[in-house]
Amino acid sequence: MNQKLKVLVRLDLECGEAQVAAQGHVTAQSIQALYVVMKRANHLRQGLQLVVDISHARVEPSALEQLRECSETHHLPRSIDPLQSECNVRVLAPADAGPRTSAGRVPAAAAA
Repeated sequence: MNQKLKVLVRLDLECGEAQVAAQGHVTAQSIQALYVVMKRANHLRQGLQLVVDISHARVEPSALEQLRECSETHHLPRSIDPLQSECNVRVLAPADAGPRTSAGRVPAAAAA
């Protein structure tokens, strides 16, 4: 299976949205490269909505949790963005990622 991470950025300035689509294997290590692309896209225009589409990627649970945390906090990790610019992120996760509660856990009904 392909371990490389492929990233494509689509920008729609009229709608104020940038889609960062990743394919391949998103790991705790490769997510750092994805963050760099997200940061660059976020700085193209103030108030841009970033849609991170990882629905066609193999995503490690720890990497998915990190992306969801960015979505909740509206910031990229401090190591990537020391100034902590506002970052409106929406994550499109793979279908097999499963639902999640606000505490980050899979609901008991979904786990059964």
